[in-house]
Amino acid sequence: MNTPNQPTRTPGETVARLSLAEKADLTTGAGWWHTTALPDAGIPQCRLSDGPHGLRLQNDTHADHLGINGSAPATCFPPAVTLASTWDSDLAGRVGGALARECLAHGVHVLLGPGINIKRSPLCGRNFEYFSEDPLLSGVLGAAWVKGLQAQGVGASVKHFAANNQETGRMSVSADIDVRTLREIYLPAFRRVVTEAEPWTVMCAYNRVNGVHASQNPWLLTDVLRGEWGYDGVVVSDWGAVVDRARALAAGLDLEMPSSSGTGPARAVAAVESGELAEEALNRSAARVVALARKAAVQARPDAVFDPAAHHDLAREVATRGAVLLKNEGGLLPLDPVAPQHVAVIGEFARTPRYQGEGSSRVTPTRLDDALASVIEAAPAARVTFAPGFPVDASDADAAALHEEAVRAAESAEVAVLFLGLPPSYESEGYDREHIELPVEQTQLLAAVRAVNPNTVVVLANGGVVRLSGWIDDVPAVLEGWLLGQAGGSATADLLFGRANPSGRLAETIPLRLADTPAYLAWPGESGHVTYSEGLFVGYRHYDARDLAVSFPFGHGLSYTTFDYADLRVAPDAGGLDVTVAVTNTGERDGHEVVQVYVAAPGERARRPVRELKGFGTIWLAPGETRDVTVRVARDDLAYFDTAADTWLVEDADHRIDVGASSRDIRLTTTVPVDGDAYADQPDADSTVAVWLAHPVGGPAIEALLSRVQKSMGDAYPKEGSPRHRMVANLRLSQLAGLPIVPLGLDDVQELVETVRSAVGPRNPLTSP
Repeated sequence: MNTPNQPTRTPGETVARLSLAEKADLTTGAGWWHTTALPDAGIPQCRLSDGPHGLRLQNDTHADHLGINGSAPATCFPPAVTLASTWDSDLAGRVGGALARECLAHGVHVLLGPGINIKRSPLCGRNFEYFSEDPLLSGVLGAAWVKGLQAQGVGASVKHFAANNQETGRMSVSADIDVRTLREIYLPAFRRVVTEAEPWTVMCAYNRVNGVHASQNPWLLTDVLRGEWGYDGVVVSDWGAVVDRARALAAGLDLEMPSSSGTGPARAVAAVESGELAEEALNRSAARVVALARKAAVQARPDAVFDPAAHHDLAREVATRGAVLLKNEGGLLPLDPVAPQHVAVIGEFARTPRYQGEGSSRVTPTRLDDALASVIEAAPAARVTFAPGFPVDASDADAAALHEEAVRAAESAEVAVLFLGLPPSYESEGYDREHIELPVEQTQLLAAVRAVNPNTVVVLANGGVVRLSGWIDDVPAVLEGWLLGQAGGSATADLLFGRANPSGRLAETIPLRLADTPAYLAWPGESGHVTYSEGLFVGYRHYDARDLAVSFPFGHGLSYTTFDYADLRVAPDAGGLDVTVAVTNTGERDGHEVVQVYVAAPGERARRPVRELKGFGTIWLAPGETRDVTVRVARDDLAYFDTAADTWLVEDADHRIDVGASSRDIRLTTTVPVDGDAYADQPDADSTVAVWLAHPVGGPAIEALLSRVQKSMGDAYPKEGSPRHRMVANLRLSQLAGLPIVPLGLDDVQELVETVRSAVGPRNPLTSP
């Protein structure tokens, strides 16, 4: 930092006093986790560390970005897959705040997270680290997490920008996406986090986007991120993502991580000296890094401490709120905690929890609860027996014996609680899954247990969805536990025995089979390219558009109580809609309900999904209690990206408002008129007659011209709606004017084009009726 004798200079002024080599050094890391310090210039060092569901603190000697080497103990909160299922932005913010306190205590200034990439396919090996298949839910929770973290003085690094939706070929594959899909599905979560939460850093992805590496993509890093969204923080590379340092700097990538052992700075210096790279581009990036380092130094608290027990309790709360009760026939759950019953706990995951994913996010927990011990503690009057049932992630010569022992335990018990899930090797950063099946030895065990004990409860542990359709009809109760973090064992017992009421809701659809999923025919690509041919129709948008049956829809989740919806009201204003509904707890237990607001837009100018999530709210209600829930739907969230206009537009039409408990459990519906954006394309000579007729300015003008054609042709003129009339509508205007029987010339066409241009302007919003 500046000494008492040094004047305080702005980052730009500081950079202006540095040599070219010093500027270049600032834009590349020093070692694995630190930025470069220049103490004589008053530029401190900034420390970064992996996240996002816990602090993975390593020293530089044994550092890695794949989760290979160990790290200091830290609270392992439930990963994003579980946090997303809470649908609770306040809870996400509290997790962010807790993570910040641990970072401050360990001298970490920037935590690498959150991951907000869209779950395009359930096969992505890193889906456990991402929130949802829906951009609004991902963005709202991501923004809350960032705000919670940064409110405590620790910076976030929202990642991976952009379209990093698979691990196969992630270092170089080109995600080929049409502009509307990119704008409406894969960028909105980033836009929301950037504009609402202002993260200190944005991390670029490894992959290419439409042929250009994200690390040197000026459209992404400068035109969109800075030009459209107004971002003024640091763009940092994913570790090792920089392909060409000079091109990356020119594109707007400020900080290369980790150290490139001098290669990156040397390339930058040479590029400036040769004129390939403008020195101003290097200056801008260096100044941003200086600003980041100074901010980090000001916010640092060397005396900071955190309470591991309190953070463990928070992890338990998140796990309890994030588990999703998929099915509960006959009210099998909750189990009676005081009954002297025989409970068979079956499955190695009850004793050896699967609580987080593999890769750079892997955390060394401060402690670890297991479900078996927690069940014993939760039901002191019960006789609890345990059988591992199957081996985890390894062959076992005694697998048959384990199976038989588990069946015997289930047969003698009043209730069998079967813990199933994906072994750690099935899903990880660095590679994708090949299927969505549970291991066959687990499904075989399930069938055998169910055959001897009808009171079977299944508890799942998995970071990505698994196929349920082969067995779920035979099981009365299923709790989707996802990955529950270090307190997942106690949280599971809380839910099984009713100390907590399930309130999780699915943040992604569970399909009947892999072949039904949106990207099935375009995964994982070929010849270095993956085409997002499904377009906008990702997740529930796809299943609803095709009216496909699913195992469980987006937003689904049961409770030990029930809720009723009534009195839907919508209050529009210039900024959007306030959607209000009265929710009543009609059951006998306290509980959370998640009110989901979907909007069906008319889709007159462009095809729209059947419905899209546009807002949600979470409420806690006592039995018999009724309260209003108001969900704000911003006007911007009603817009679609019009590719012809190259801008966002709200359609001027009635919009249907669907309020419900999932994308397919719609409780109340109404329609509200929305004042749209007045816009008209500028048709030209190559536009069809149909396009001209639909145009607010061109339509009346062409009708006048066509009346001349009709008079000339008399009875031979095609009647409206006839096949020949439809054929005429699909002719280009210049093509129509060129027909010998049509008394129109190219001069008439040009006059028509000029009429529209003068009224509308060159692809600008409509300025006159």
